[in-house]
Amino acid sequence: MDFLRQHIEALIFVSPQAIPLEEIQAVLSEVFQAEVPEQDIRTAIEQARVHYQAPEFAFELIDIAGGYQFMTKGAYHNTVAVHLKQTTKRRLSQAALETLALVAYKQPVTKSDLEAIRGVNCDYALQKLLEKELVLIAGRSEGPGRPLLYATSDKFMDYLGIKTLADLPKPKDFKEVENTIGEAPAAEEYAAGQPPLLSDSQ
Repeated sequence: MDFLRQHIEALIFVSPQAIPLEEIQAVLSEVFQAEVPEQDIRTAIEQARVHYQAPEFAFELIDIAGGYQFMTKGAYHNTVAVHLKQTTKRRLSQAALETLALVAYKQPVTKSDLEAIRGVNCDYALQKLLEKELVLIAGRSEGPGRPLLYATSDKFMDYLGIKTLADLPKPKDFKEVENTIGEAPAAEEYAAGQPPLLSDSQ
């Protein structure tokens, strides 16, 4: 079983996002040229999970976003947070974060609906979210013109460290003072040549 566990650990380690059990089974079955029972895989994964819970490891194996992934333990989150803060170019802009939050809570949602809420053009923010694979195109609306519908991806759940969308904070959990989406357009939206949308009163 250790042999099987090592192969599974290697797969989880190299996967850029949470890898589902079905994908692990498909890979192993091709490698070994024989069907690998699902229960054997689950047993090996559980053994690995228990193994990496030991205090000498700074990371652990967790079940997240419909798959399995190695992640740092809570005791080291501050260290990782400082690293992420220093790599500012990789961080999402305020405009992208606002747009992503709206997609998460309103999905599936059209670009025009997002723009109606934020009060600015969302082309640039959506483009960045699509590039980072945090948002995906979920189909088309039945409304006039059948505009594209946007929704969050599995990678979005990886990004937040949640298993399902049900784990998102409920709107009532937010303090009123923090609800500032749509109050001011982000600078990069102007820089990208995208003026704010005018309201009827303007």
